Amino acid sequence: MNTPGSAPGTTLAACDLDRTLIYSPRAFWLESADADAPGMVVSELYRGTPISFMTRQAEALLADLRAASVFVPVTTRTVIQYRRVQLPGPTPAYAITSNGGVLLVDGVPDAAWADSVRRRLAAEAAPLAEVTALLTDPAAAAWIEKVNNAEDLFVYAIVDRRAMPSAWEAQLEATCRALGWSVSVQGRKLYCVPHPVTKGDAVAEVRQRSGASVVLAAGDSLLDQRMLEEADLAFRPAHGELDEAGFVNANLTITRSRGILAGEELLRLMIAAAAA
Repeated sequence: MNTPGSAPGTTLAACDLDRTLIYSPRAFWLESADADAPGMVVSELYRGTPISFMTRQAEALLADLRAASVFVPVTTRTVIQYRRVQLPGPTPAYAITSNGGVLLVDGVPDAAWADSVRRRLAAEAAPLAEVTALLTDPAAAAWIEKVNNAEDLFVYAIVDRRAMPSAWEAQLEATCRALGWSVSVQGRKLYCVPHPVTKGDAVAEVRQRSGASVVLAAGDSLLDQRMLEEADLAFRPAHGELDEAGFVNANLTITRSRGILAGEELLRLMIAAAAA
């Protein structure tokens, strides 16, 4: 079978998007004066407003990484949300969205992968409605502003972090774990994701299809952890959920920079690893 990007002996570079490769203004974390800030390019518009950015240098580095590897964007975003992101270069041969629930091949959702995910969901995790009910409970209305269904694969809420009790969050995590789900809080978004919907499994599928002999992976959130652990070489920025949790691993390199400049540093590290 012909598969896009197949080339035995090549390197696969799986890279998370938000707060790893692209950044909202609240995540720039620039410490220099405005006049000394790096030049930036818009990576995403939402309702006509720029909301995500890369540095110009990061955009050039991404082009270099794409030339040296099978580059695979990996995101918890839904397909619609992912398609708002404008990365340099042609449509990637493979992209992973919906936290691994959707595999795009040349930009088109892969039906075989979708079927395999649905079978695992039915066998290994509680129904979506049962977990959604935990977030729509009136008792949590003071800190949950909106609840969203992500392609019938998982659910996420827009939350007021300051009003959300840590005890409630801990109880939610324990309850979800017993139901075969995990919880991740990223900025103002609280994700509840079933265990069978994972970035790591989707990356493993792309590795098999592409024939890549080496997998590099980069990410910043708890939802990226398994993908990083299973990669041959992994990279994370010095910010985000994994940084707050103190996540380290034998295969892991952590940037010195944080914020949007960490995006540049991650790309340099991945290019160097792909060339090794």
